[in-house]
Amino acid sequence: MRTLAISTATVAVLLVLAVLDLFAIVFGLSFVKARKAQRLADSLPPGQPALPKAPPPVTRRDFFRGALLVSLGVFSAVFGGASIAFLWPSLKGGFGSVINAGALDEIKAAIQEAGGPAYNGAGRFYIVPWSGQVTSDADYPGEGVTAEGIMPLYQRCVHLGCRVPFCGSSKWFECPCHGSKYNEAGEYQLGPAPRGMDRFMVKVDNGNVLVDTSQVILGPPRGTDTIRESAQGPFCV
Repeated sequence: MRTLAISTATVAVLLVLAVLDLFAIVFGLSFVKARKAQRLADSLPPGQPALPKAPPPVTRRDFFRGALLVSLGVFSAVFGGASIAFLWPSLKGGFGSVINAGALDEIKAAIQEAGGPAYNGAGRFYIVPWSGQVTSDADYPGEGVTAEGIMPLYQRCVHLGCRVPFCGSSKWFECPCHGSKYNEAGEYQLGPAPRGMDRFMVKVDNGNVLVDTSQVILGPPRGTDTIRESAQGPFCV
């Protein structure tokens, strides 16, 4: 069963519209009630005791004052909810938490079939094959960022944060914003990026690949090349 994904902005808009509609209904009902009571009082014959005085209708000033207070309340609720979602991401099981990327065998099969990395949108990372050798550059790639021949790479370019797609012809990651290029292991090759692509901790548990996106592991320095793989074809960028 697929889960319908609704962004925070969409929820905020729907909530504001719902509150404004409710406020308009309450305002309209109070106005109608006051008018009805006034008409009833005017229709009474002379000498009959007057009915209890009806509450006055809501004035325009009261309406706008109430609308302002409601808007502030809605903004505070939306801002608070968004802050909680950002600071406590594990509640959603998305980015910022440990993500089950799927079965190791299935991921490896998908990588082989596609001829490129497997992408996980919820975790904002790629899973690439890695069989390189540890280098002397701060013991790159470091303990815990690879497991059983795979490695997760953060999708963000380390230059200015654009999402970096994988080019099917060159078999490199190529940033469409400023042209930074990384090999399939996310190691720097060309462009303004100061280092290789960042990565996450990963482990395989009962055949499932678990990627911890709560901590970003900085990518290797320029000059690191553990897979010795040049571009396989024309660049996409």
